[in-house]
Amino acid sequence: MKRIALATIAAVGTLALAETTLQGAGATFPAPLYEVMFNEYAKTAGVRVQYNPTGSGAGQTAILAGSVDFAGSDAFLSDERLKSAPRELLHIPTALGAVVPAYNIPGLTKPLRFDGALLADLYMGKIKSWNDKAVTRLNPGIEIPPLSVQPVYRSDGSRTTAIFVDYLAKTSSNWAGTVSKGAQTQIKFPTGIPGQGNAGVAAVVRQQPGAIGYVEASYAKTNGLQFGTVKNASGRYVDGSNLKTVEAAAAVIELPADTRVSLTNAGGAAYPIAGFTWLLVYADQNYGGRNKEQAKALVDLLWWVTHDGQKLNEGVGYAKLSDKAVARAAALIGRINFGGVKLR
Repeated sequence: MKRIALATIAAVGTLALAETTLQGAGATFPAPLYEVMFNEYAKTAGVRVQYNPTGSGAGQTAILAGSVDFAGSDAFLSDERLKSAPRELLHIPTALGAVVPAYNIPGLTKPLRFDGALLADLYMGKIKSWNDKAVTRLNPGIEIPPLSVQPVYRSDGSRTTAIFVDYLAKTSSNWAGTVSKGAQTQIKFPTGIPGQGNAGVAAVVRQQPGAIGYVEASYAKTNGLQFGTVKNASGRYVDGSNLKTVEAAAAVIELPADTRVSLTNAGGAAYPIAGFTWLLVYADQNYGGRNKEQAKALVDLLWWVTHDGQKLNEGVGYAKLSDKAVARAAALIGRINFGGVKLR
């Protein structure tokens, strides 16, 4: 009987642990990585993490409303938005990713080259055909068919958009002067076809000959899409699927203590349309009827994601955090508390 009782107690304890559930929502940019990470974490920690890839804008709205434990966001909140939050929000970096120009041009065997001016003109509708001189000038020796250009953009609020248009604003005076300045999660594109999320844009590009869309590199590879190299601040045309070039983007930028930083248009060996993705959490977890156990489960998840979980990044197509970024993340996680009581 004693053995049965002990076994029953152990089973009940395991069940209770397995029933711990954390809720998140937000960016589609890191969704493939989070799927792998959270499945692995459930196996190792017995904590279920549900993540709904609704887009960075929707994720920010959810965390500001207190309806989720954390929000995934590829966009850091401005000082103004942080001040409007009901309590202090922290940005915990989890990975780095690249946004690549993916296209559907049958017959091409070599990747196209793009610079900021060309991408801006394609998305402004100034270039109507793929064999336009503006395209062929950057791609000598590649025979490009006279397909109509079909730009595809995100219809939802998205940091993928913000990273992309931030690069355009830094490299095209025409874009910055007429369409958008800096990183914005949602803008009015002059022309094109809308797509919901990275997956939606990738699907439209895959189905529409002549299409070009900006998507996270792992979505381009998963969907078998062609994508090009992009010119960085040093004049190099760089491949965003090479994770070393994404890591290089972070290496040349000074990382502030709160980790809110833009990585676009870096030079050297860096890929120029890259950025961090973050999990947004409140510093004080004592809100909305939450309990200390739930808050502690969130802190343990964040620590695992930024430490042991980093070994999963590259296998899914994302760059790992640098040692400095891990240290910044650890310092931020160390500030998370429950009514003033530290949780780690």
